Amino acid sequence: MTVSIRRLVVDSLKPRETSIIDLSTAICQAEGIDEVDITVTEVDAKTETVKLIIRGPNIDYDELSRVMNDHGATLRSIDEINVSRSKASHAAPKPPSP
Repeated sequence: MTVSIRRLVVDSLKPRETSIIDLSTAICQAEGIDEVDITVTEVDAKTETVKLIIRGPNIDYDELSRVMNDHGATLRSIDEINVSRSKASHAAPKPPSP
């Protein structure tokens, strides 16, 4: 059985110099991520607070953290999460003997 992170809603702080286009593109290239939405919720002199909604079949949280750190963004909180469980594939059952 495998448990996968499918959706995260994250509150983050990033430098104003880092564009949300660059950040979202970099995050979307990370393993297991198919879609990224970013909304700027607050603007200060040097930083922006952003809300990220991240979706994918198997989000790699460690890689997500690394990509965000590489772009100067910090994860302040995880506000929502969706995980799913899937059973490993099994071989087709053998037909009954005649």
